[in-house]
Amino acid sequence: MKATTMQYLADGTIDLIEVSVADPHDHEVQVQGGVCGICSWDIATAKWGDQMSPKAPAGHEGMGYVVKLGREVKGFKEGDRVAGGGFASVRNLPASSLYKIPESSTLADEYWIVEPVSCAVTGLDHCRLRPGDRVAVIGVGFMGMLILQGLLHAPLTKLVAIDVSASRLELAKQLGVKTVYNSAQLEPERLVSELESFEFDVVVDTSGVQAGLDLATDIVKKGGLINLFGWLKGDQASFNPTKWHLGGFTVVNSSPSSKLRDPFIPAIRMIHEGIFDLRPLVTHIEPLSAYPALMKQILQGDKTYLKGVIKL
Repeated sequence: MKATTMQYLADGTIDLIEVSVADPHDHEVQVQGGVCGICSWDIATAKWGDQMSPKAPAGHEGMGYVVKLGREVKGFKEGDRVAGGGFASVRNLPASSLYKIPESSTLADEYWIVEPVSCAVTGLDHCRLRPGDRVAVIGVGFMGMLILQGLLHAPLTKLVAIDVSASRLELAKQLGVKTVYNSAQLEPERLVSELESFEFDVVVDTSGVQAGLDLATDIVKKGGLINLFGWLKGDQASFNPTKWHLGGFTVVNSSPSSKLRDPFIPAIRMIHEGIFDLRPLVTHIEPLSAYPALMKQILQGDKTYLKGVIKL
């Protein structure tokens, strides 16, 4: 069987290619169609090419439909909707890497991008939340919005969203966040002074930039917790060791590799129950053939972009 997929070339260019897909091996499942989300890792790889290390694989936020089963596979049947895979119209995947998606008449495939929600679950696990905590989220891109959606269901006494984009902060308010700060519109000293006054127990930095980590350091209360969720891409970042020592706070790395449990299972349950809702967050949906053009649009700074999903 022939399938269409993609690869990132040395300069980051997206090359659409055709590959042959054999029947699945004994413990594999063949998955067809569905969708795959565009990750910030994809965007960084398209921007920097081989200078991005490691480079993104050919998609990792996929879902699709089971069309063939390996001889030893149990627990799946043809037609099952599953989370797993990447940018390929047909792909053979280990059955152990797939998760069933429940039947739903209300959510289209493009709103069942489970993998990033599973990352948000891990991020929330590392917040170590207690009833009555005060929490700030720095950076409300797509992943920050997911973190906010989860936090909106926690028994907090304060939740604050901080970003440089007025439109993203407006969306955060529409989701239910009552207090937002545009860090691009306030003098740094005033911003820190106002945010310090909240005495945040937890600051989640989803920004993936040095300025976000610096702000988290400045506004978390003494003995609080900084949750470093965003990926500061590259091989260097910095911190003020005196502030960290005197602040006495804990810093945790909540990347996907730090998972405390299998996060896909609760992610699927919470999407199904509407706790995580991707409908207001997915802004661009295109076929795989249009992926190179969409990525070019993203890299040119499309201000309407929050999350892209590719139909396979």
